[in-house]
Amino acid sequence: MPIYMDYNATTPVDPRVLDAMLPCFSGHFGNAASRTHPYGWAAAQLAESARARIAAAIGAQEEEIVFTSGATEANNLAIKGLARALPPGRGAIVTCATEHKAVLDPCAALAREGFPVTVLPVDGDGRLDPQRLAEALSPQTGLVSVMLANNETGTIHPVAAIAALCRERGAALHCDATQAAGKVPVDVGALAVDMLSLSAHKVYGPKGIGALYVRRRTPRLHLVPILDGGGHEQGMRSGTLNVPGIVGFARALEIALETMPAEGARLAALRDRLQQA
Repeated sequence: MPIYMDYNATTPVDPRVLDAMLPCFSGHFGNAASRTHPYGWAAAQLAESARARIAAAIGAQEEEIVFTSGATEANNLAIKGLARALPPGRGAIVTCATEHKAVLDPCAALAREGFPVTVLPVDGDGRLDPQRLAEALSPQTGLVSVMLANNETGTIHPVAAIAALCRERGAALHCDATQAAGKVPVDVGALAVDMLSLSAHKVYGPKGIGALYVRRRTPRLHLVPILDGGGHEQGMRSGTLNVPGIVGFARALEIALETMPAEGARLAALRDRLQQA
């Protein structure tokens, strides 16, 4: 029997997550945007309860969570949505060479539209040196995008230090935390990020559902939507909510946080055995 070792690519759905999702396929199948009948009300209640739990898991407010189809869409919404909302003369973007394609490709697409994009190298440990970033930031820089944990190497970037630099220079910071959630603490207040991307299927949740944290306080960030057609999610992401996925996402994230200390110790022990073999 083959041994599955590609957990950074995707994870199986936890049976407890599936159990939480199943009622959404039968009795609670309504459209959460249908506000005129009990089926819609029930679906909306499930989605909003899950939104609150996901927000609490990362130290955010409920209204700061925008549901998407996954981290790729969340990254695109963050990068393209903010870049296109920036005032003239502030459209320069800075990112890192080891980012996921879901960050690098949107940046490349914006470069083709005329946005100045700088891609910085990492140091010998795979980290972005804050000093190198400081040298790259200019009065024109409006957006920086740096992941929290790398999907290939596991390197953790000094995001809080990077955020301090961005605040000092007046640039917004987006962080792809897809690989970090459930493995290390992710708190948007401690990290001081302006936007943060998440995906359910990396934490034993379902595929096809993700979220973007968008800071809505002091000051409130404005994004230009990349999907039009109904104005869902406070006008930032049109489309019928994937209520089963949202419910599963919230349950998966809860389980991941509950088990994170024990799971971290287990994985560290396995790593040590592998290195010593």
